[in-house]
Amino acid sequence: MADSKHVVTFRRKREGRTNYKKRLNLLKSGKTRLVVRASNKHVQLQLVTYEPDGDKTLVTLNSKILRKQGWKGSTKSLPAAYCAGYLLGKQAKEKGVKEAIVDMGLQQHRSGTRIYAAIKGAVDAGLSMPVNERVFPPPARLAGEHLSTMKAADVAAIMKKLGMTPPAAKQAVEKEPKAQEA
Repeated sequence: MADSKHVVTFRRKREGRTNYKKRLNLLKSGKTRLVVRASNKHVQLQLVTYEPDGDKTLVTLNSKILRKQGWKGSTKSLPAAYCAGYLLGKQAKEKGVKEAIVDMGLQQHRSGTRIYAAIKGAVDAGLSMPVNERVFPPPARLAGEHLSTMKAADVAAIMKKLGMTPPAAKQAVEKEPKAQEA
C-alpha cells in the first residue's frame, strides 16, 4: 500500500463546475472578465478581475433590476437580457472599465441566445469585447418584435426610459441611403 499514489482532483473540477484550462487561458489575457450566467428565471452579469487572493467583482447585475425600471415582462427573455447587458455596460463605463473578455463558464452556448443578447447589450453600451457579430440575435428579436404587440411596445418604452435606441430602429438608421450630393 505504500506504493499507491492517488491524486485527488480539485473539488470544483470533480463537480463539473470549473474548467481550469479554460479559466487559466482567460486569466492569462489580463483583461476584466464579463461573466454571464443564464438561469431559468433571470440573467446574471458580472465584471470580474483576477486578484492573487481571489477574484474581485467590480460590477454585478441581475435582470431582476429591470422590474424597478418598470419592466412588466419576463426577466429571462432576449430583450430583458439585452437591457441588462446594456445597464451593465453603462455601469462598467462609470467604473472605468473599457474592455472585457467573455467568460461563459461551462454553459452551452449557441448563437442568438440570451447569453449573446446580454453581451450585445454590453457592447452597445460601449464595452469593447472580441466577439463575432454573427452570434448576436437579430435586432428585431432584441427589440421584442417577436413578442405580442403589447409586450413589444413595453420593451420599446423601457428601452427609451433607459436611454437606449431599440436595435431594430438603430439598424434602420444605419441602412438608410445617404442623400446624393449634386
